[in-house]
Amino acid sequence: MFGLMQDRPLMISSIIRHASRHHAQTEVVSKTIDGSIHRTNYAALEIRARRLVRVLQTLGIGRDDRVATLGWNGFRHLELYYGVSGMGAICHTINPRLGPKDIGFIIDDASDRVLFAETSFVALVEAIAPAIADTLRAVVFMCDAADMPQVSLPPGMAGLCYETLMAAADDEYAWPEFDERQAASLCYTSGTTGRPKGVLYSHRSTVLHAMAISAADVFGLRAVDRVLPVVPMFHVNAWGLPYAAPAAGSALIMPGRHLDGASLTQLMNDERVTMSAGVPTIWMGLLNYLRSSGQRLHSVRSLVIGGSACPRLLLDAFDREYGVRVDHAWGMSETSPLGTFNAPGQASAAYQGETLLRHREKQGRGIFGIDMKIVDDAGAALPWDGLAQGNLLVRGAWVASGYFGEAPGSACDADGWFATGDVATIDALGTMEITDRSKDVIKSGGEWISSIALENIAVGHPDVAEAAIVAASHEKWTERPVLVVVARDGCTIEVDSVLALYRDRVPSWWLPDAVIVVDELPHTATGKVHKLTLRMRYRDHLLRAKEISDLR
Repeated sequence: MFGLMQDRPLMISSIIRHASRHHAQTEVVSKTIDGSIHRTNYAALEIRARRLVRVLQTLGIGRDDRVATLGWNGFRHLELYYGVSGMGAICHTINPRLGPKDIGFIIDDASDRVLFAETSFVALVEAIAPAIADTLRAVVFMCDAADMPQVSLPPGMAGLCYETLMAAADDEYAWPEFDERQAASLCYTSGTTGRPKGVLYSHRSTVLHAMAISAADVFGLRAVDRVLPVVPMFHVNAWGLPYAAPAAGSALIMPGRHLDGASLTQLMNDERVTMSAGVPTIWMGLLNYLRSSGQRLHSVRSLVIGGSACPRLLLDAFDREYGVRVDHAWGMSETSPLGTFNAPGQASAAYQGETLLRHREKQGRGIFGIDMKIVDDAGAALPWDGLAQGNLLVRGAWVASGYFGEAPGSACDADGWFATGDVATIDALGTMEITDRSKDVIKSGGEWISSIALENIAVGHPDVAEAAIVAASHEKWTERPVLVVVARDGCTIEVDSVLALYRDRVPSWWLPDAVIVVDELPHTATGKVHKLTLRMRYRDHLLRAKEISDLR
């Protein structure tokens, strides 16, 4: 017997429709490319999203067509989120920090029909256009007529103006309903270990993810909140915040491309931001600016950190010095992205001091809708004792089953488990901690050493701006850790001072065998340290040092 409840499909368009009806005057504030502030609200944005559908129809876009974006966090990009997916097409956000060859490959692989681009990406568009001339019909620049750039495009590829198209369109459009399992958006992985792969989200997965991350023990979004997504809209859909905030009725504050400490501090204070989310490097820059300028954050209550492990320095400093709570989360493109969140539980709520800090360094418990386990290399489940380290597997309602162009289920095992590529522990409270990426873990004499733990200790040094641990070949132990560091501006790094941080914090055999000071570290398109480059650069460092020593 089935229940006698209405069965309404979970549609992305229902989010903006809800926001426009029940939170009509709630603001969407955008910092534009030129630094000015644009203001609108959910009622007006929903109307423009419907008008945008009419624009897309005139461009020949229909159900299942892919529409690409090269955009910052702003109101026009938000209109695309809802207009494209709401009509049944697929919103394909592209990371502009990828190389032109990767972007060209991604557009061609996705068979994108139209590209919407910010005017700041004119040179990038011109660089990739010849390679995608057979795929792309038009490039629409996200600006008004006065700011329309001069651009050189191949024959047959039109260069159009967003606001000119919008002015010629009507908004007489009713959001359709269709199967909630239909594709809604497409994000490609960064491609650091090969060609980028497309993760194809559905309306159902997106709405469920938005509802889950709004929960009290996750982002805890309320209608009185003013949310600033620092994480870009081209990076896993800004972690779902462009969907979760309107669903909750929270205001959205969009920073555009202005993510330096001074710009973020001013925007947060001027717009009374209460919550924000981004990667550790952004928050490190904000912390350094606050300390050097003497300014404070007047309204922010919480910052969420994900993308890479959060150093203890950030957890402690924002709380102790500025009264801002920093919460640790974990996820990946394939999990939409949120998989875990470190909120206090019945047992951990009583933790204090070192015990509390150590607990908060972990990535947290799986949020409802996500299941996880750790297994050994043979696939056998490992205990949740906080000690056993194993390969992290996940499954859930917003976890990828396959990549774009591949068969459903092809990315999972027979029981539906997706291998994340992370190595983790899970303690008795169900709290997960990433100890390494499987390709980054260091196996010294058969024992594992966590590069993440060593890196987080190193960045706690007052003279260290960035740190990375990589495995170097060793004639006896097979692999040993090597620490590569970048000094803060105006600082000099003393090797012995850095190594002293590790005493009494890690086993003595975990200590790096070398500390290498460099001017900068290589980064991926998503801002993470490019470990592959560093591994190739320093994998023979210890062997070369020994050869030199032997010659002496």
